[in-house]
Amino acid sequence: MHNLVELEAKERQRFRESGQDHVFDYYDTLTDVQKQSFLGQLSAIPVHQLTSFVNNALQQQLQDGVAVDIKPFKLENVGKASDELFDLGLSAISSNEVAAIILAGGQGTRLGFDGPKGMYDIGSPSHKSLFQLICEKLRRLQKLASSDKINARIPLFIMTSPMNNETTTQFFEQHNYFGLESDQIRFFTQGVLPCLALEGPVNKIIMEAPGTVAMAPDGNGGIYTALSNSGMISHMSELGVKYLHVFAIDNALVKPADPSFIGYCIQSGADCGNKVVWKQHADEKVGVMVLQKPSSSEESKYVPCVVEYSDMDSDLLEQTDPDSGKLLYGAANICNHFYTLDFVQNIILPNYDKGAMYHIAKKKILFWDTSLEQTVTPTSNNGMKLESFIFDVFSLSQSMAIYEVQREEEFAPVKNAPGKGTIDSPDTAREMISNLAKKWAIEAGATFLASDSNDIDADCEISPLVSYKGEGLEELIKSKANSAGKLSCPFILN
Repeated sequence: MHNLVELEAKERQRFRESGQDHVFDYYDTLTDVQKQSFLGQLSAIPVHQLTSFVNNALQQQLQDGVAVDIKPFKLENVGKASDELFDLGLSAISSNEVAAIILAGGQGTRLGFDGPKGMYDIGSPSHKSLFQLICEKLRRLQKLASSDKINARIPLFIMTSPMNNETTTQFFEQHNYFGLESDQIRFFTQGVLPCLALEGPVNKIIMEAPGTVAMAPDGNGGIYTALSNSGMISHMSELGVKYLHVFAIDNALVKPADPSFIGYCIQSGADCGNKVVWKQHADEKVGVMVLQKPSSSEESKYVPCVVEYSDMDSDLLEQTDPDSGKLLYGAANICNHFYTLDFVQNIILPNYDKGAMYHIAKKKILFWDTSLEQTVTPTSNNGMKLESFIFDVFSLSQSMAIYEVQREEEFAPVKNAPGKGTIDSPDTAREMISNLAKKWAIEAGATFLASDSNDIDADCEISPLVSYKGEGLEELIKSKANSAGKLSCPFILN
């Protein structure tokens, strides 16, 4: 009890000094156990820094209004897949030098799913979750990289949030890690920050309930400090890892530990790399990779960064290369990145001031209504979350690599709820997976049965355990075809 009183006094003083002492309004109604939990939550909040975080974010918003002094990457310096690059990346995997990292701290709220987004089933014929698809792709890749003398193993690191970590780890345990070895997978949590009210001389911390601050993950840019604080960087060093492939969970066509991407970055001598798809048209609402001269710099050097479409003049967005006809500012960011471990350890971590890089995201945030004495779900944005972006460190790169892939083969975002007419949804992702399966089947020699019973539009699927990028399907296609050598839809190859 004595320690509880001392902790209470300490936290009351900290929050009072920052104008946030309202968090204690219901403190006396809590049990001792609830008080202990609440004080533990408060002790982890950098309350003295919140105002500077907000002010820096507001200043950043003003600077982000229009992107100035930018130029595109030279198109001839944008990499593309080749057998040579695939073999180079596969060699690094064979040497156990490559690790995969999933950004999986988000929930499936927008999908109408009550759970971590990685547990979501997009409705494909196999009904595999996004987590399972990734794990099985890694298993196939390990098989391709192994031989009689080499046992390739790709360490998998999964960044969760405090809100979904327990559910995620239990999901993997229940499914026996989807065929990977349990000690091959490590989970670590990103940081969280309190949600803040939009108005007032001091942006007040929002209370979700008595004894509970409304908290939110600090953005995917929290990965760097989270990797370091959790000991994952040290673990990677012990394993001999040299290269990291980091990607978001909500891309159903992602190629984890992609040998071609890794091979291109190694060949280019890159310390950092960004996999992109080219914009379909000038008005597509995506951020793009550019070279920008920092406004605060007196040097002439341009640094790589991601600029939002809304911050670019229409004249820039519409510029095309006279030789290829491609948009000059067309390298769309898809949250798919390469790093050398050395770059993370020795450049990012010593120089990354996350506190100066937060961005404001206005959101609907659950709050405790003091008049109703209950938690309320707002109908409009009532607060802000402070988020850092993973690409904010690109400017630290001395040798950035840009690698282009085909959208229909590698980018099927799962962000919006299913339903007629929605984009970036489970429906569109499932269709893209099906179309790619059909393409691979045809390239492996398949011809489709033409009859009333053959539904050519039906969803088809090729298990990641069978093929990583369309390889090795010829004999399986033959075994699945009918006596006339025809394959009918729908089909599942596993």
